[in-house]
Amino acid sequence: MIGLVAAAVAVVLCLGVGFAGVLFFYLRSDSEGGPSATTDAQPGLSPGALSAQCAGSITPAHAQTRAVGLPDFDGASGTGTATMRMTTNLGQIEITMDRARTPCTVASFQHLAQRKFFDGSTCHRLVTEGIFVLQCGDPTGTGMGGPDYKFADENLTGARYGRGVVAMANTGEPGTNGSQFFIIFQDSSSGLQPLYTPFGTVTSGIEVVDRVAAGGHDNSISAGGGVPKVGITIQNLTVG
Repeated sequence: MIGLVAAAVAVVLCLGVGFAGVLFFYLRSDSEGGPSATTDAQPGLSPGALSAQCAGSITPAHAQTRAVGLPDFDGASGTGTATMRMTTNLGQIEITMDRARTPCTVASFQHLAQRKFFDGSTCHRLVTEGIFVLQCGDPTGTGMGGPDYKFADENLTGARYGRGVVAMANTGEPGTNGSQFFIIFQDSSSGLQPLYTPFGTVTSGIEVVDRVAAGGHDNSISAGGGVPKVGITIQNLTVG
């Protein structure tokens, strides 16, 4: 689950993909704890070293897991940027991703995009309390789906989560990234701990997210947040 703690009120969001049972993806905005490790990209790493840094591994099958195999972390680039283009039913969202700081994450999105993993999926969760995020990346639309692999965290040192930042969801344990991610549409006074790989920034189309946020959610999640009332579907997602 993605758990959000703001002003002493816990808001829990399910964004999980299971392995060895069901794991739960969460976000936390309290002041306790912090990342146990970081894996910031190191300039000049050899492909083999980068693959080791990504620490990708296949996870046990789960009913809502889609088998796509491991990305080519060996061949991942550690320089420059990449552009993610999300064509949605409400318009296009463009995200610039940082290969230098998050080569593993970019390689994963490239892998999934090539397999049309996100095409036809809905952004299944909106949070407008405490923190302000639109969550996407689950092809099942349930908040429990994802690929059959996980990989390491990146770019956590000094991580900031302001409007337009795009980051990975995780299980609360290091190295549990999959396909689910969130877009921040409003700065939060409570903030988030540096536990979630920030891999990109919305460079155009943030108004699409604003439109969804303005419509609110259906409060279908008992612990907070819900399905956006203004539905948003990723018709096509590419990385180039």
